Amino acid sequence: MFKSSQQLKLHVYTHIGAKPYTCGHCSDCFTHYHTFKAHLLKSHDEGAWFTCHTCQKKFSHSGQLKTHLLRHENVKPYVCSECQASFFFTEGELKSHQLKHSDFKQFCCSSCGKYFKYKGNVVTHFNRCSVKLGYKPIF
Repeated sequence: MFKSSQQLKLHVYTHIGAKPYTCGHCSDCFTHYHTFKAHLLKSHDEGAWFTCHTCQKKFSHSGQLKTHLLRHENVKPYVCSECQASFFFTEGELKSHQLKHSDFKQFCCSSCGKYFKYKGNVVTHFNRCSVKLGYKPIF
């Protein structure tokens, strides 16, 4: 589920292979603008970094720096409603944790149809499963 139609559109790009952002320096193509912007900064020194004043770590987006700063301030605004754990700096970390309390398995192996709770587990499984079926692993 997505909060906006724009987020859904960007997600669909990953399934259809669309890469609308092209680097003018090296012709690399990118699915998402934030990845494209990070590439310009890292590879071609184009744009401005957002730098943490505490540890000097650099970010390509202000939102990434804002989330990072919460770690230095030890601000953990997200609390699990199931176990009251409050060690989460982002909503994404909380959502990932909450899968532990659920039997919902949203990720499916396209080779054998087996379902998994976590994306990383289905990727690992798929690579093993596809090799057994004679296909080349994706990662």
